[in-house]
Amino acid sequence: MSEAEGRVVLVTGASSGIGRACAELLSERGHTVYGTSRKPPPAPTRHRMLAMDVTEDDSVQKAVDAVLQERGRVDVVVNNAGYALAGPVEDTSLEEARRQLDTNFFGVLRVCKAVLPSMRARGSGLIVNVSSLGGVVGLPFQGLYSASKFALEGLTESLRQEVAPFGVRVTLLQPGDVCTPITDNRVRARGCDSGSVYWNVFEAALRIIEKEERAGAPVELVARRVLELMEREPLAVRYTVGHVSQRLLASTKAFLPSRVFERILMSYYGLEARRPGQEA
Repeated sequence: MSEAEGRVVLVTGASSGIGRACAELLSERGHTVYGTSRKPPPAPTRHRMLAMDVTEDDSVQKAVDAVLQERGRVDVVVNNAGYALAGPVEDTSLEEARRQLDTNFFGVLRVCKAVLPSMRARGSGLIVNVSSLGGVVGLPFQGLYSASKFALEGLTESLRQEVAPFGVRVTLLQPGDVCTPITDNRVRARGCDSGSVYWNVFEAALRIIEKEERAGAPVELVARRVLELMEREPLAVRYTVGHVSQRLLASTKAFLPSRVFERILMSYYGLEARRPGQEA
C-alpha cells in the first residue's frame, strides 16, 4: 500500500477495548494497521498484531523496528495501552504505584522515543496519546491512575512544542467513561481489604465508578474520534470524547471555585469532609 492509499498506524493495547476498536476501524478505512499487545491473540484479524510490552524498552523497540523494516515508516501512533489501579492512596504500595506509572506513563514515553527518530527524519507524523478525563480531575480512589494521566498531559504539552518544528504533530484524547474490559480488569490495591479504614467508602465509591463505566460510551465512538483527528489540521492540544455530562463536568473545573468543585465531586461519590471538632 502506498502512502497515498493509506497511512501506517501503530496502535498499542489493541487486543481489546479502545485499542481494538481503533485498529479495526482504521483497517476498514484502508490504513495499514499494526496493533500491539503483550500476548497477541491467535485469531486472524484485519490488522497485524505484534508482541509489545510497553514496560520493557527492548520489547517496544523491537516492535517499532519490525514496522519500520516492513513498511519503512510509521505515520500515526495511538498510545492506548494501560490499565486502572484502584484503591486509597494510603493503602497503595510504592510497588503498585510504580507499576501503574510504568505502564500508563513511561510506557507512552518509551513508544514516543522509539518512533520519533524516524518521524523527524521524514518530517511528518502524528502521535495521539490516549489520556482520560481522570487526567483533568483527580478521582477518589483512583489517585495513581489519575496521577499517571496527569503526568501524560504534561508530557504531551511539552512534547508537541518540541517536535512541531520537525513536522511531527502530537495531541491528547481524553475519553470519559467508556464501556471496555478495563472495568473487569481493574487492579485493586492489595492493602485495601476489609481491615482498612477506607474499606466501606471505597467499596461504595467503586460501585458508582463501575456502574458509570459499564454505562459508558461505546468504544466505536472513541475510534471514530481518532479517525477524525488523523484528518484534522491544525490540531489542538487536547480533545474530549464521551458522554456530554462528563465532558461538561470536567470543563467546569476551570471556572468553579476549587472547593465548590471538590464538594460536588465528593458528594457524587458518597464522600463527606469531616468538619473541625466533629467526632469520628
